[in-house]
Amino acid sequence: MLNPKGNSSCFWWHSIYRHAGYSYSGRAAAFAFGNIDPTSISRVFLLGPSHHYYTPKCALSSATVYRTPLGDLPIDFEVNEELRATGKFEIMDLKVDEAEHSMEMHLPYLAKVFHGYSVKIVPILVGALNSEKEAMYGRMLAKYVDDPVNFFSVSSDFCHWGSRFNYMHYDQQHGAIYKSIEALDRMGMDIIETGGPDAFKKYLSEYRNTICGRHPISVFLHMLRNCSTKIKIKFLQYEQSSQCKTMRDSSVSYASAAAKVDA
Repeated sequence: MLNPKGNSSCFWWHSIYRHAGYSYSGRAAAFAFGNIDPTSISRVFLLGPSHHYYTPKCALSSATVYRTPLGDLPIDFEVNEELRATGKFEIMDLKVDEAEHSMEMHLPYLAKVFHGYSVKIVPILVGALNSEKEAMYGRMLAKYVDDPVNFFSVSSDFCHWGSRFNYMHYDQQHGAIYKSIEALDRMGMDIIETGGPDAFKKYLSEYRNTICGRHPISVFLHMLRNCSTKIKIKFLQYEQSSQCKTMRDSSVSYASAAAKVDA
C-alpha cells in the first residue's frame, strides 16, 4: 500500500463487498498495510467506489474526523477545500458518508499503523465515472503523487462470481471454475501492474469482470500516467472467499498491491 521510503504512494485493493468483512478480506489487506512506513507519511488519500449513492463525479467528505475504535483520523481541511474549489467535486452528506463501507474498511488499519504519528486523511468517493472523467480526475490528482508526504489507499475487490452476482464467466481450459476465476483476475492484475488505464479499460470491456473499484483503480492509473514520479505497481497477495467447483457456487476474490517508487 504505501511508499515506504521515497516519492510516491502505494495502495491496497481489498474486498469491499459489504457482507464479506475482515474475516474474508482482512488477511489479504494486511499484506499491503504491512508495507507502510508511518514516519514518512503525513497525509493519506482514500479512494473508494460508491455502492449506495449514484454520482457521475467524485465526492468529498463533509466530516471533520473519522473515528475508529483504534483512534481518530482527522480530515485534511486544507486539501479538502483545495479540491472543492476546483468545482469538480460533490460534497457527501453524512448519511452517504456513513453508509459507504469501501473507505471505512481501511480506517482501522490506518489508525493502527499511524498510531502515535500525526496524519490526516482525504477521503474521495469515486462515482460512476466515464472514461473522460477518470482521466480528468487522474490529471487533477497527479500532483499529489509527486509529494513524498502523501500516500494513496485505493479500495476495490476483484471477481464476484456466481448467479447471485449475475456473473459466471468460465473458461474451461483452466480446469476448475475457481482456477478460471483466478486466471481472469490475474489477467487484470497483470494489466494493472503495467500502469496502463487504456489496457485496463479494454480488459473490463472484454471480460466484464465484476471489479467494483474499477473507477478508483482507473483514476489511480491515470494519476500515475500524469505524475512526474516513476511508480511501479506490484501485487502482493491474492485470495478467494471459497473455491467454486460447480455452477451453484459463488465466491469473491481479494487482492492487495503496493505502488512504490521505481528506483
